[in-house]
Amino acid sequence: MKSDGNVVVEKVGGRSTVTRCFSKYPLKFIIPNKVGPSKTDAVWIYSLTYGGGIVSGDSISCELTIGEGCTTVLTTQASTKVYKSMGSKCSEQALEARIGSDAILAVVPDPVTCFSTARYSQKQVFRVVSDSNLVIVDWITSGRHESGERWDFDLYKSTNRILLEGDLPLFLDTVLLERGSIASIAERMQDYQVIAMVVLFGPKMKHIQNQVQEDVKKIMSEQLRVPSSSLGHQIMNKSKHYLMKPSFIASASVFGPKGIGVVVRIAAMTTESVYKFLQQQLASMEPLIGVSPYR
Repeated sequence: MKSDGNVVVEKVGGRSTVTRCFSKYPLKFIIPNKVGPSKTDAVWIYSLTYGGGIVSGDSISCELTIGEGCTTVLTTQASTKVYKSMGSKCSEQALEARIGSDAILAVVPDPVTCFSTARYSQKQVFRVVSDSNLVIVDWITSGRHESGERWDFDLYKSTNRILLEGDLPLFLDTVLLERGSIASIAERMQDYQVIAMVVLFGPKMKHIQNQVQEDVKKIMSEQLRVPSSSLGHQIMNKSKHYLMKPSFIASASVFGPKGIGVVVRIAAMTTESVYKFLQQQLASMEPLIGVSPYR
């Protein structure tokens, strides 16, 4: 099923305002009058699908245009469920966003959850100028734990591209998880139940970029710290603590001219730990967008 959505945010009377909003079944947008304090100039857009998920063969495309100086948050009301595939049909979602000068776009959804045998592909393209500001959270859980499903889907592919003026590639990333003939996705992922990526781009994100890089260093130094007793003793006894896998792994690296962007990659054993990390790291966005994401 083909579906399209289009939202345009522009300044009207000095405020960020939705000037165009179009969607057709099964896609729907909910745009509250106000999220957070009235003095905060931000538009929140909740994207959802009828039936609470993406059905096999659905193809959903969405365009966003964020005008100069505007602030917009694109989020979801719950995790994006991808239902079982019928045959080899792949469910698809595509987002194309243009972010103007001095504008902010935060894409902060709940995670994708693929059911057993699901096939899902998403592509997000962000067109920016040098002083645009962008936050992308892109994450997936291993599936429906309560049903005993862990990495039991057939295909998950997520592509993110950030293009500077003139379609100059600034950030290109693809995550591909596919059921293989030699090793299953679950075997490759071992005990990790969530993978996530956070991208922070633009001058208004600088303070968050600096903080998240420091916090990731601190988290990983604590996760990988060798216990205080002698290293030789640990190796000799093959201490469980010493050989234990970290429950939360994160890395942070810069990209783009003058390090204008930062990408954080995460693998975690629980969804809750990732929610907590996102809540803590993005809390300082509250003055910009009205409320803290993932609160």
